[in-house]
Amino acid sequence: MAGVDGARHEWRVPRQIVALKAAGAAVCAVLAVLGDHRQLFLAGVAALGFGALVVRDLVAPVRLSAGDDGLVVTGLAGRERISWNDVDRIRVDTHRRYGMTTEMLEIDAGEQIHLFSRFDLGESVVGVAETLLRMRP
Repeated sequence: MAGVDGARHEWRVPRQIVALKAAGAAVCAVLAVLGDHRQLFLAGVAALGFGALVVRDLVAPVRLSAGDDGLVVTGLAGRERISWNDVDRIRVDTHRRYGMTTEMLEIDAGEQIHLFSRFDLGESVVGVAETLLRMRP
């Protein structure tokens, strides 16, 4: 998170996560080259998927920012500004499955729902939700 109270806050993808995705793409690409035709297809698809995620993270590293005027959500499709008046709900959705707990920040803005994990924001989604709720007029 960047900024102080009253200023703009930003949450971005951690560099370590981008590096892990890039390593995954490289490993899958090597497996695609060295494997047989079945491995070529599966590893090639996985390498392309990891590569697309890396490109997204490099093109739009800041996933969410917030200020007095509202939110800005960024992704491959571009930037979307959301006024605080258009935000219906901010909550943390928690799922427990197979001994693991997954938390997602959910921002409900009318007909759109934006979901973020801690891997998108670089910090706990609970902390981000608390910050957004304090900032919301």
